Amino acid sequence: MRMFGVPIATALIMGLLVASSAMAEQHTGQAPYGHGSDIKLPHGVIGISLQIGAEHVGDPAVLYVGMVHPEGPAHQAGLQHGDEVVSVDGTAVTGKSYEQVVHMIRGDVGTVVKLGVKGENGLRELAVTRAAGDKLPKGPAGSHGSAGR
Repeated sequence: MRMFGVPIATALIMGLLVASSAMAEQHTGQAPYGHGSDIKLPHGVIGISLQIGAEHVGDPAVLYVGMVHPEGPAHQAGLQHGDEVVSVDGTAVTGKSYEQVVHMIRGDVGTVVKLGVKGENGLRELAVTRAAGDKLPKGPAGSHGSAGR
């Protein structure tokens, strides 16, 4: 993962905060961070949490896949820990907030979302069918994918 200019502790804390917000948001259907909006998110999820990273302090933030639920549709489609999300349904995520990207990824159960991702295998597009968030098995902490590739 590219975080050379960011102290490791800061990157880890930021990643943990974002990951826990994403996982909590998946199960409650509420927008993370409570920006005074009671907008409910669709219940269709793909079984991932996102982390924010940057090469250098002050660089634009990049969204990385932090965890992939081992029984979720994202895992089945080939999404991996550390993949950088670059587009959702053909729309670039550059300059979009975390919340905006979550809204783009979430959708109706059974519908497909196309993710443009950059990883060890280069740039690729994956089609992922959204599943009901409450249907994904909840396991012990750390069961949502491995941190190492």
